[in-house]
Amino acid sequence: MMNRFIYGIDQLSKTVGHAFSWCIVILTLGTVYEVFVRYLLNDPTSWAFDMSYIMYGAVFYMAGAYTLSRGGHVRADMFFRLLQPRTQAIVELVLYVLFFFPGILALIHSGSLFGWDSARIFESSVNSPAGVPIWPVKMMIPFGAGLIALQGLAEMLRCIVCIRDGEWPSRLHDVEELEKQIIAEAAAKRAREDGGAAV
Repeated sequence: MMNRFIYGIDQLSKTVGHAFSWCIVILTLGTVYEVFVRYLLNDPTSWAFDMSYIMYGAVFYMAGAYTLSRGGHVRADMFFRLLQPRTQAIVELVLYVLFFFPGILALIHSGSLFGWDSARIFESSVNSPAGVPIWPVKMMIPFGAGLIALQGLAEMLRCIVCIRDGEWPSRLHDVEELEKQIIAEAAAKRAREDGGAAV
């Protein structure tokens, strides 16, 4: 039952993260277009700067839960990785309770006030004459933080499962770092060579 709940939250984080990853494509295309018209046609746009930070902000806010679900946030784990899984889970559980949830709940609260104030006045950008609306991206702050809090709950449950079973429950795998793939291929090649040498 607990594993199904963790899997459901992971799936939600994956769906939202994948949906908002398209902002990177929009950001790239918009930036390429701006560079083209600015430097080749000498006719810069009035909306490119606003578009770039809105797209980047959307990815930043809404893909945080996805990154957390993959264990992809930056961490100083030079000592942590040497610990046994149960000890790792206890340390993580304590850190989630002491640091993660107070911070993320404060972000949800203050982000809600910040986003609501912006939406109430239909805030638009003052950085360009285009007047690009920026209240939608500010409203993403509490929603993104809420998704991170939900994923944090799943991570706490993952710690509880690890404390109970002595090993970490598996994560969804849809994208892997190239470095992990290269290391796995090198290990497989070394194993094949060692097996061939033994014969």
